[in-house]
Order: sequence, then structure tokens, then C-alpha cells
Amino acid sequence: LFKNFTSLSLLQISNYIFPLITLPYLVRVLGPEKYGLINFAAAFTGYFTILTDYGFNLSATQEISVNRDDKQKVSEIFSSVITSKLLLYFISTIIFFSCLISFNIFKTDNTLFIISYAGLIGTVIFPLWYFQGTEKMNFIFIINFVIKLITVILIFLLIKNSADYLLLVIIYSTSQVVYGLTGLITVIKKFKVRLFLTNLEDIINQLRKSKNIFMSSLSISVISSSNVFILGLFVDKSTVGYFAAADKIRLAFQSMLGPLFTATFPHVSNLAKKSFEQFYNFNKKSFFFTFTFGLIIFLIIFWNAENLVKIILGNGYENSIIILKTLSVIPFLYSISNFLGVQILLPLNYSKKYAAIMFFALVVHTSFALILANYFQAVGSAVAIIVAEMFTIILLLISVIKIKTDMVYK
Repeated sequence: LFKNFTSLSLLQISNYIFPLITLPYLVRVLGPEKYGLINFAAAFTGYFTILTDYGFNLSATQEISVNRDDKQKVSEIFSSVITSKLLLYFISTIIFFSCLISFNIFKTDNTLFIISYAGLIGTVIFPLWYFQGTEKMNFIFIINFVIKLITVILIFLLIKNSADYLLLVIIYSTSQVVYGLTGLITVIKKFKVRLFLTNLEDIINQLRKSKNIFMSSLSISVISSSNVFILGLFVDKSTVGYFAAADKIRLAFQSMLGPLFTATFPHVSNLAKKSFEQFYNFNKKSFFFTFTFGLIIFLIIFWNAENLVKIILGNGYENSIIILKTLSVIPFLYSISNFLGVQILLPLNYSKKYAAIMFFALVVHTSFALILANYFQAVGSAVAIIVAEMFTIILLLISVIKIKTDMVYK
């Protein structure tokens, strides 16, 4: 568990340290408008990432973890998940080009949107869930680190002014594709896992098994990624740039929580099957650490927001300071909601309840985001996330208390 946690920590650090290295350079070279436009396109592609992921990063992780010693079963799971994701990618592509043709907001910069979408195939074929389920995250770190390093070097060598914004997106998309292919080949060649096309029945079964986690993952992902897109519907791209830049800083800090949840999920899933008492005792200890860590991150961002914006973003991004201060509480709220949902409800097989809660949270977030972004712009978008997270925590807490009570009286 510790080895897996360390690898995940290094992975998350590289995922956000490398972008933070380029962020000060890119926001200055591209300016708020082009930077906002690129993030608007990325947010649109993000919806299709959510669809093609289909919650497999949790459901398939759990399935691989339980069957990791059965080579044949692992190959069957691996093949059915990859085939399912490719089918979802085909459906996504049809929807994507339909939107591109139908809506004027995409027509002006359709080349940008197409290039941004092209990188999605790399995410589709990258078997993150396999590495998590088998707790071999050190391989992901090595692959990720090398590709991210090359990407950073190319950015500094090739991106010189705002006219290079399309080239930047080409670099991003190409790195995603290389990342996906490398991960897929590693699993097939290194770990001797067979990949074969599965029949429609296997695909339907895989999608059915993952549907509840997909609904909860859909809600979580839309809440976290739709803000830039919704904001872009109401304001100019410069304002989108201010928000996106501030949110990048928030996400960089929040990412430090990721390894904790990802590394412990397979472990708590096994504990939940063996003994509720062991599961409860482990989570009781880890909650204190999670809560404290989230609180520290919140205070660091809030009290240093002005300096962070000045150092990382530079002149011209003063509007990002108040946005970052507003966003700063989200990592703390996220640490609580994610713990209650992913570390407790899912391992105990309450995925349907979790999905229902997250769907209601999505409705609340979208409603507030559409209203607040229209009237209060970027700060309103930040507040919408906070409202949704608080709503989620309340409902999850009620559910967890009820489950514990039921377990005690059993």
C-alpha cells in the first residue's frame, strides 16, 4: 500500500508540477484571451472524456483488484473494458462532430476543437484502472514522467507567442496519444495480458456493472470540469482565462489529495469484503489525516492567493486573486466528500446510493452555475462549486451515519 501510495504521489506531483512549470510562461505568452480559448476547448473535450471513462477508473480497478491472481479473468476484464471504451469513443465522436456542425460557438475555432478532441483517444486506450487494480503504479509514473518532460521541453522550444496556440494544442494532444499507446503496450507486452475483441453481450454486461459508478463519476467530473465551459457561454474569453488560470493553481494543490484516495481504494475494497470492523478502523484513522490535510491546503491557498497569482501568473492576472481565494475552500470540502463517497459507500457496494447523491449534486451545481456565472461571472462559478460540494457532504454524511447504524444493529 505504501509503495502504491508513493508512486501515486509522484504521479500526481508530476501531473501538476509540470503544468505549473509551463503555466507562468504560457499565461504570459498567450495572454488571457488565447489561454481562455484553449481551456474552453479542453473543457468541451472533457465532457467526452467523462463519457468514455464511464467510471471504469473505479469499477474496473475494483474488479481487477479482486481478480488479480486469475490471469484469464484479468484478460477478460481488460479486453471487455477496452472494447467498451472504444465503443463509447465512437459514439462520442458522432456527438462531437454533430455539435461542431450545429452550434455557432464552435464553428469559429473548429480547428482548435478538433485538435483538442483528437487527443482523447490516448485517454481512452490508457489502462489506468489496470495499473491501479494490480497496484503497479510505478509503471505509470515512469511513463507519465518521461512524456510530461518531453512535452514541457517542446513547449518552451516551440511556443513563442499567442499565434502558436494551435501548435500548443497539437503538442498536448500528441502527448496524450503517445501516453495511451505506451500504457496499452506495456500491459500487453510486460504483463502478458491478452487483448481481444469481446462480444456485444460482454460489453453490455461491463457497461451495466459500471453504470452506477459512471453516474457518480459523471456528476463529479461535470461539476469539476463544466465551470470553464458554462462560464464561457456568458463571458468573454479573457474572463474565462482568469478563472481557468486560478483554477489550475487550485487543482495543483488539490491533486495532492488524489494519491491518498486512489492508493487506498483497492485496499479498503478488500477490507470491506473481509471484515467491517477492519474496514471501519482503517477508515477512522485515515479520515483524520484526510480532514487535516484538506484543511491545511485550504489555509495555504487562501492566505497566499495574492502571492501565488503574482508569482505564477504575473501581471495582467490581478482578477484571478479573488477567484483563487473563493476556490481555496474546495480542496477541503473535496477531501471530505470524496472520503465519504469513494472510501466508504463504494467499497460497501452502495454505488447506487452514491450515484443518486452525486446526480442531485450535479443538478444543484448546474443550476447555480448557470445563474451565478451569468450575474457574478467567474466568482459566481467558484461559488457554484462550493454550494454543490456542501450539498454533497450533507447527503453523504446522512447516508454513512445510516449505514453505520444498520451495521451496528445487525
